[in-house]
Amino acid sequence: MSSSAPVAPDRDLDRAAALAAQLDPALDGTTALPADPAYDAALPGFNLALAHRPALVVRAASPEDVVATVRAAAGHGFGVGVRSTGHSAAATGAGDVLLDVSALDALVVDPVARTATVGPGVHWQAVLTAGADHGLGGLCGSSPQVGVIGYTLGGGLGPLARTFGFAADHVRAIDVVTPAGDLVTATPTQHEELFWALRGGGGAFGVVVGMTFDLFPLSTVRAGTLWFDVDDAHAVLHRWREHTTTLADDVSTSVARLNLPPLPDVPEPLRGRAVLVVRYVRHGHLAAPDPLVDDLRQVAVPILDAVGDLPYAQIGAVHADPDDPMPFVERGGLLRELTEDAVDAFLGAVPPDSPVLAAEIRLLGGAVAGPPAVANAVGGRDAACTLFTGALGSPVGPPDVADRLQAVHDALAPWTTGGSLLNFAGPRDDVSAALVREAYGPATYDRLLALRRRLDPAGTLAPSSRWSVAADIAADVAP
Repeated sequence: MSSSAPVAPDRDLDRAAALAAQLDPALDGTTALPADPAYDAALPGFNLALAHRPALVVRAASPEDVVATVRAAAGHGFGVGVRSTGHSAAATGAGDVLLDVSALDALVVDPVARTATVGPGVHWQAVLTAGADHGLGGLCGSSPQVGVIGYTLGGGLGPLARTFGFAADHVRAIDVVTPAGDLVTATPTQHEELFWALRGGGGAFGVVVGMTFDLFPLSTVRAGTLWFDVDDAHAVLHRWREHTTTLADDVSTSVARLNLPPLPDVPEPLRGRAVLVVRYVRHGHLAAPDPLVDDLRQVAVPILDAVGDLPYAQIGAVHADPDDPMPFVERGGLLRELTEDAVDAFLGAVPPDSPVLAAEIRLLGGAVAGPPAVANAVGGRDAACTLFTGALGSPVGPPDVADRLQAVHDALAPWTTGGSLLNFAGPRDDVSAALVREAYGPATYDRLLALRRRLDPAGTLAPSSRWSVAADIAADVAP
């Protein structure tokens, strides 16, 4: 781990040792103090730029371990930072406890009810694989390696979002340990306010240890990618924009400018190249036409053409997000409209020599824009598109990486809403906090804040939690 990570003072380490001594005989799981051999191996997440040294790591083996840890940590004056699968982990403070719930990985598919029930350690690929045996699938994200629960708490915008909406729109029940250490089940008729907040407001309201959500009849979709050379990007992206103004809701699509590194795991025709990639997923009759894809094939000849019939369990192939941990920094935003001038600004902001590895625009609308059957806290439904940028590195280096990402968003500022979806906001800082707060809007944000203050007046859930409402609610209420 980076030596720049804050280290807990001796008094915190002494209190952590006392907490570990209390927890060790009570847990099915384990604890690790900074001096223990297992400590360093317990810290890294998917983003290798993450640097932290919490006072204590607790690896829970059951919901009862979570209850015991939350209660005991509060009793010793510690905050609790929660990590499920670690794909979007954030740093836990030096004076806090890192509660790792990745071992809670139970998965049950009910093909009759068309539901899946998962623990916080379950990745989406496990759900896709289990559901495929019954012709069912869940509303995963672009990467099936992301944890189901963390993704869904943040809203969950996936490759079929325009057809089915956010993943959070289709949750039936959530088992959660409150900041007071009580294990409750939130549903549309039990703990209704908590159920509303968790779906889109994130984990600032408790530690989720189980979730039941809908599956859909999804066996094969028309899906894939068209890869174009950067010289064709202007013509292709403008034509893509024209199609999006009339696109049917059964199609979800995005475009990305990628500056691909010359690495062996990048396919040879793309290795080291600047490209524009069009991603496409259509739900419905496979024999139906695909006018968007067919037209783009006429605009320019793709370097690679990978659009066809795809088993839904392999939907991760569309975005082909990296599977291996790496250091990276990211930033997200929302566009209220995508005009011809906005397209030109987007392309101009990401030249081939830019350190920006990926700049993506995802089309929203369709089911994303409509209200869910049971109201939730997901913000940003009125946006036309998302805007996301990412680069290799970390928020503290190379020196210009974060600035170059922000420059792309600045170039699109005339067309942005000023907000960002929670899952896309980027590192926990004042910028991401303001972006998510704006996306929620005053009424939703104030309602979330009021619930957070009522549930956790002592600020037990640590402010470093990735899933803090607008990334700063925990700090707002901490003493």
